[in-house]
Amino acid sequence: MKKLEHLSEIYSSYDTFVIDLWGVMHNGIVLKNKAIEAVDQLKKNSKKIVFLSNAPRPSFKVIDFLSKMKMDKKYLSNVMTSGEAAMHAINQKKFGKSFYHLGPPRDTSLFEKVKDNRTSIETSDFILCTGLFDNHEEDLEYYKKFLIKHTSKIFVCTNPDLVVHRGNKEEYCAGYIAKIFENLGGKVIYYGKPYKEIYKMCFEDDEKVLAIGDNLRTDIKGANNLDKDCLLISDGVHRKEFNNESELKVLLTKYNVKANYFQKELQW
Repeated sequence: MKKLEHLSEIYSSYDTFVIDLWGVMHNGIVLKNKAIEAVDQLKKNSKKIVFLSNAPRPSFKVIDFLSKMKMDKKYLSNVMTSGEAAMHAINQKKFGKSFYHLGPPRDTSLFEKVKDNRTSIETSDFILCTGLFDNHEEDLEYYKKFLIKHTSKIFVCTNPDLVVHRGNKEEYCAGYIAKIFENLGGKVIYYGKPYKEIYKMCFEDDEKVLAIGDNLRTDIKGANNLDKDCLLISDGVHRKEFNNESELKVLLTKYNVKANYFQKELQW
């Protein structure tokens, strides 16, 4: 693994850049200016840019979110989300017709076309998890008690991430609830990184791809699963888990992943 000072050192070796959003391009509150500059340079050099996010919402909702952050729309022609991939399966009734939504009200755009099929957890064909309830954002014991009686149902997780950092605050994601459900003995179907299916929507097999992300479980593992090169942004979700380069290498071993490069923050 090579420490990278500038993306400009290696960009010419790749055709396509698959870039994570939260933790790389923004922190949930503001855009990261150096990362925007890097993307701008990639675009000026006619590189293909795909933003791939484990957001449990349709792609257009994420584009709206980024636009409100003042990201120029010229960068947003290729945005794919785990929510978008899950939405296609839900609309096709891949897991049945009726579902129970486990998550906050802001995620209801995900199932707008089939909203009439939303029902109670007792009568549902499957559980659709987009995150945590607003009134139980930190009470993980609540979900253990709530889900223990429903482990026979299919649990669809639209965001495999465990946590994100909104500014300096750590928040649980749908992936954390999915792990609770698995630990209770239930079966989970995941959409998003690191699973191969979502990458098929982003590039062809023969493209020279560099994946860029801050999450070892999703961004880096996903690149490893497809045997694609990857750049780890180290000042992201794992920043509290290591103090130096030696400890970072130990951390990669712990997560059973490999990175070609690492950079504290994405910059040209």
